[in-house]
Amino acid sequence: MFPAYYRQLASAAFAYPAIDNHAHPLLTEKHRDALPFEGLYSEAAGEALVDDSIHTLACYRSTFQLAKLFGLKKGEDNWKAVKEKRASLDYAQLCKMCMQLSGIQCILIDDGLSGDRDLAEGYKWHDQYTFSPTRRIVRIEVEAQNILLYLSRCFIPFEVDSSTASNLLRVVTVNFEERIVTCANDDDVVGFKSIACYRTGLDIAPSEADEDVEKSLLEAWTDYDATGEFRLKHKALNDYLLRIVLRIAGQYKKPVQFHTGLGDNDITLTKSSPAHMQPLIKAFPDTTFVLLHSGYPYSREAGYLTAVYQNVYLDFGEIFPCLSADGQRAVVKQVLELSPTNKLLWSTDGRWWPESFYLASIQSRQVLYDVFADCIRREELTESEAAAIVEKMLFHNSNRLYGLGLTPKLDIIM
Repeated sequence: MFPAYYRQLASAAFAYPAIDNHAHPLLTEKHRDALPFEGLYSEAAGEALVDDSIHTLACYRSTFQLAKLFGLKKGEDNWKAVKEKRASLDYAQLCKMCMQLSGIQCILIDDGLSGDRDLAEGYKWHDQYTFSPTRRIVRIEVEAQNILLYLSRCFIPFEVDSSTASNLLRVVTVNFEERIVTCANDDDVVGFKSIACYRTGLDIAPSEADEDVEKSLLEAWTDYDATGEFRLKHKALNDYLLRIVLRIAGQYKKPVQFHTGLGDNDITLTKSSPAHMQPLIKAFPDTTFVLLHSGYPYSREAGYLTAVYQNVYLDFGEIFPCLSADGQRAVVKQVLELSPTNKLLWSTDGRWWPESFYLASIQSRQVLYDVFADCIRREELTESEAAAIVEKMLFHNSNRLYGLGLTPKLDIIM
């Protein structure tokens, strides 16, 4: 069953249960084909996704692996045939097949994906495919937008303008704090997540003058009057709301995840490096920061922050299956250059399609075996040490950080 050379390491890499510390919900059966399937392995959009991404090494590898999963014959292992085959499969059976083979015991789901939320299942629905109950990660920007939308539709006993901005900010603050505290007290909620990286960048200010926040709030309110939509793209307001969450999350010992690096073309790449967060991390030493997606392509910067700040952890998801195999191995090696291995967290960043969980799992497990087998061969680690590190990265680090209290189900992959 396992490669013969390092059997103990292989058992850890290929068969140990995993806690997926960052994922998104699957599409409903009704909407299983609502989004381009090429999004499985690429963050591109439009023609760049449909026409160009199919020529990446990530696509070729995913095609080969899915063709094997679906039992396609040699000569049929092309992207078109894979899509046709998956379309013919019963959706429930497809989900079951992909999730069982992934070895995922528990999923922490960010269910705040905007725009397409109505196409997806609720987070508890995923319990049927895992041994342990699914838990929730609350997306901060969605909660903030909902509060602002609620207040805009309620009776506010004053005209909103520059003379009443401070009153409006107090009302927003009280309502937002109450909502975040409610989330923090919810047993299903194990953490928060921010997409500031997409909205205004990761150079989040540790402090701000009230006047600047009030001006930013007025701009958001004015934009809402013009568009009918609250989209948090106003930096001073965004940063202010994030600081509220960081304070409360620290009090309730709930980690806060931050999207860093790799993402679609909504981000400004130069503002997606976690290095921008250093002043914020210093300002909130009692709050745990989780840097998502390996920070790619800023993986070394992410590893540095994880090494020098006790309150920083590093997730190494999304690069599976979005990068080539060599790229994945390179990122994992970079992450391991500095990061303490007790602070590295596994995830799939699975979303929409069950194949995203399957591919992320089999690819990451292979990469972990490859990287640590090299360490053993070079006599940098014993096999027992390497296997223990892999088990921590897959399961125990997330179990401890999020206070899940789970016991690994060792027969999860037979």
